[in-house]
Amino acid sequence: MGIFSGLFKSRDKPTNSYDSPSYTYFFGRSNAGKRVTDRTALQHIAVYACVRVLSEAIAQLPLHLYKYNDSGKERVPQHSLYFLLHDQPNPEMTSFVFRETLMSHLLIYGNAYAQIIRNGRGDVLGLYPLMPDKMKVDRDEKNRLIYIYSRYDEANPNLKEQGDIILYADEVLHIPGLGFDGLVGYSPIALAKNAIGISIACEEYGASFFGNGASPSGVLEHPGVIKNPERVRDAWQRAYGGRNAHKVAVLEEGMKFTPIAIPNNEAQFLETRKFQIEEIARMYRVPLHMIGDLDHATFSNVEHLSLDFVKYSLDPWIVRWEQSLQKALLSDSEKGQYFVKFNVDGLLRGDYASRMQGYATARQNGWMSANDIRELEDMNMISEEEGGNLYLCNGSMSRLRDAGIAYSDKKQKKEGDENG
Repeated sequence: MGIFSGLFKSRDKPTNSYDSPSYTYFFGRSNAGKRVTDRTALQHIAVYACVRVLSEAIAQLPLHLYKYNDSGKERVPQHSLYFLLHDQPNPEMTSFVFRETLMSHLLIYGNAYAQIIRNGRGDVLGLYPLMPDKMKVDRDEKNRLIYIYSRYDEANPNLKEQGDIILYADEVLHIPGLGFDGLVGYSPIALAKNAIGISIACEEYGASFFGNGASPSGVLEHPGVIKNPERVRDAWQRAYGGRNAHKVAVLEEGMKFTPIAIPNNEAQFLETRKFQIEEIARMYRVPLHMIGDLDHATFSNVEHLSLDFVKYSLDPWIVRWEQSLQKALLSDSEKGQYFVKFNVDGLLRGDYASRMQGYATARQNGWMSANDIRELEDMNMISEEEGGNLYLCNGSMSRLRDAGIAYSDKKQKKEGDENG
């Protein structure tokens, strides 16, 4: 027994980047000297733009619940989860707002949490977002995952008591981001705080520089000895600093003003700001043209960049969402019958001419009907009598099952004549 107890040990409790003293991935002061937190990072326009692009992209996608059947899959709008995921997860917010909120939590904190409200039979009745910075993931004495939520306000109407509230795994929808233990994600902003800190420092330098009327700092030289240099400096600042910059200065007693600031072109101020925007976009894998930087965008590459965004940036988040929703919301008996899926077809659509050319090829080769095409274009269906569900093949546009029937009849007639 002692041998096996040494081999099979229970897993350690999840390591949260905000709690572990041995871990350095947390919000705080960057190497540039600027404090980077969730609030200060979101005040940076590049971070806000990337978070908004990804959050709204996830929120706008149609989200459906499907059931496997003999022909493939079918939507099940009569299921209680369908309405919660597609329309309204709780009485206070729409599905768009709910998914946008959770996705922004993922992009800022690295984790997204929502409280699951169930009835006595275990059916899901509602989903309410929980703040990730108030959540701690731990294990109880039976080695089960528990979620400790610190509540000291009225943000969630389903939690009545104040203080630390323990929620079990079946009561929490948890979507973790990138992490090392597979249970808790780490904040992208905390991991990239040095890059964001440099960008914040550049913004503050630009604000200070232009707030001083774009006048550089300098040194006042006096040929003699000044008894009270602080008074002279303060008087100069009041007379020629801030809004009074660029006024004509009068120097007495042989005083001389010498600028000491580095020119912005030599400090590469604009180049540094642009590079830091690229760094933040690189962190979130967002194409630059989607956050307003069109320097490298052309008519030919924007469409391909948008498709790459869906494939390499959005798809991993979509899979993370789908699997987390299925794991937390479907019962054990439903997991083999139902599945949750985002519809990204709208984002992958090409231009009108390319779509029509593709539909024509599919229609003429018999693997799409008129109704299949009309459904993709969000058009009303054609009735069965008018041939809306017919699959036609190239040539005379005959029915697929009738292809070659004339040759078959001729062959049978010839064989009959020979036998006769």
